[in-house]
Amino acid sequence: MMISRNILLWASKNEWMTGHIPNYNFVQTAVKRFMPGETPSDAIDATSELLKFNIPTTLTHLGENINNLAEAEKAAEHYYNLLERIYQEKIDIEISLKLTQIGFDLSLDKTFDLFKQILQKAKECDNNVFIDIEDNSYVDNTIMFYKKMKLNFDNVGLCLQAYLYRTKDDIMEMMDIDPCIRLVKGAYNEPDTVAFKYKAEVDDNFFKLSKYFLEQIEKRRIRVAFATHDIELQQKIKVAAQKMEIPNEKVEFQMLYGIKNREQIRLAKEGYNIRTLISYGKAWYPWYMRRLAERPANVVFVLKNVFSK
Repeated sequence: MMISRNILLWASKNEWMTGHIPNYNFVQTAVKRFMPGETPSDAIDATSELLKFNIPTTLTHLGENINNLAEAEKAAEHYYNLLERIYQEKIDIEISLKLTQIGFDLSLDKTFDLFKQILQKAKECDNNVFIDIEDNSYVDNTIMFYKKMKLNFDNVGLCLQAYLYRTKDDIMEMMDIDPCIRLVKGAYNEPDTVAFKYKAEVDDNFFKLSKYFLEQIEKRRIRVAFATHDIELQQKIKVAAQKMEIPNEKVEFQMLYGIKNREQIRLAKEGYNIRTLISYGKAWYPWYMRRLAERPANVVFVLKNVFSK
């Protein structure tokens, strides 16, 4: 299973595969299971359907590691316009983006400037923006970036990964700024010098971090989203929250579009905050391969769905 995961992560970065694999019809069919389309309208339409079940969304326009600052400005303008559209249509949608999509590899100053413009627009639209975490080489600068933004904006959140050894320390060091955190397991191919390698270890750390967050919810002005599709792990978090007498509406889960839809609806019916993450855009291949790598058994699931139609 580990070999399969490594192969999928390798494939997510392979330039030839990135340029050719998305052109195959069966791949395009498979990805529709996890992505409603390539345009903002596709994502907003999918949100409208989910809101019928009291499930709001977070949108991500796919794209990362751009080549020039003109692309960064174009990406920032896309989010700026998206926030305006969400505001005009009065629909419960937050946004999330990777800093490398707006120039993080090219100019830190330019990235600060563009992200502040997006945050200011979000503030005017009464909305929130999450920073998607990337591989371990970006974590130090991303956390530094987040702390700087948090000095002037309360509507900014950060994604952190439970498979990194360092995450507990990172969380504790941010508690004094009342962070807004989306906790995920992690989807990059990290060396065992920085990350847990086995699922059981990652799950255990995810739950330990979750319990720490639950303890802080009543003490601080923090927001935490437990982003996992692991139903057993969700149940453990729910039981822990109940023991701490934390009401359901103060516990937030986030899950990806197209995965365990019935469970998402059930969480909403139980009174938990559940928000679905919807990705869209033409640059979906690396993202899609990382999603499969999170659980390589999904490859068999996808193939069954593709060839059964």
